[in-house]
Amino acid sequence: MSALLKMPGQVRFGNDCEQALQAFAAGYRKICVFTDRAVIGTKGAQKMLGALAQTGLDVFTLDELHPEPTYKQAQETVDAFLGSGADLIVAIGGGSVMDIAKLASIAAGEGCTVEKLLENPSAGRKTVPTVMIPTTAGTGAEATPNSIVTVPEKGLKIGIVNEQMIADLVLLDGDMIAELPAPIAAATGVDALCHAIECYTSRKATAFSNLYALEALRLIFANLEQACLNPEAREAKNAMLLAAFYGGVAITASGTTAVHALSYPLGGRYHIPHGISNAIMLMPVMRFNAPACVPAFARAMDAVSPMPGADDAEKADQFLRRMQALIDAVHIPTTLNEYHVGMEELEPLVEAGMAVQRLLVNNPRPVTAEDARALYRQVLEEGKA
Repeated sequence: MSALLKMPGQVRFGNDCEQALQAFAAGYRKICVFTDRAVIGTKGAQKMLGALAQTGLDVFTLDELHPEPTYKQAQETVDAFLGSGADLIVAIGGGSVMDIAKLASIAAGEGCTVEKLLENPSAGRKTVPTVMIPTTAGTGAEATPNSIVTVPEKGLKIGIVNEQMIADLVLLDGDMIAELPAPIAAATGVDALCHAIECYTSRKATAFSNLYALEALRLIFANLEQACLNPEAREAKNAMLLAAFYGGVAITASGTTAVHALSYPLGGRYHIPHGISNAIMLMPVMRFNAPACVPAFARAMDAVSPMPGADDAEKADQFLRRMQALIDAVHIPTTLNEYHVGMEELEPLVEAGMAVQRLLVNNPRPVTAEDARALYRQVLEEGKA
């Protein structure tokens, strides 16, 4: 079986990434910084912006980017970028910021709108190099060729996938997540957990995706709780930054599965944050997949906490228990209760979720409409308890 690994051009990990940013920016004429108001005032962002200012280059900043944008909101930002005349993109932010920046890098062609990229992602061609600086430890967007936008007309989030959106430089700087609030750390950290276990169990998994997914799982199980709940846990936070990146690499090599497919309608219809919508669907889907994943879950348990003498069934069962306990420990919602989504939404959810065949085909166990109905019913009915 053949395997292909596509990575950003350069990756740097450490607390001194501003020097690498300055070196990379040398030779460009004008920089467009993509960020948002929640990020721009942090010490980490100010460090990077200060480094860019020291280059003497012209810097144009877009700092009103929408979280989890619609395709029309994304287009507004792309248009603003195109009007800037910048020849280098630097994205400082979470997944949405990086996703819009990636779209901007391939949308300079005549008539190449975000709406058209939804129809034909390959229509885009990279014309501007990109630097990705994540400010959360979870989305892995810095490593992927994917950009996720909401399409309100369909009640869905839809992924635009184009290999040319892979970053030219990724900077993983621990200072960028030092001030990350616990709820955001939890939501994005569980997102990274989803990436790792989905990619590891994907029908399209490869030797490369397994390598990165397993290491991501090991780091997440060992560090997620401390990274979320202890503001001083710098080593745990840095480990999660690496885990998130590894999860993104795994996505690029294989792809996610039914957790993401069935979570997209939760974000698209009810504006539930991406990490939380994944957390809501994670355990129901993993339990559904368990009959087809006993060996994979057992190997995952070997990676995160070996159980000498146990058979695969025991290891797989313990892995699911440990994963549930980890989610519970970081206090992330796991039902639709607090989002006021009622049982009357069941059929629209099923219809929208089943439309995400791009990811459902990766799932290790086939998902029918009846299966999706049962999975959604769990998170709706549990929310009533």
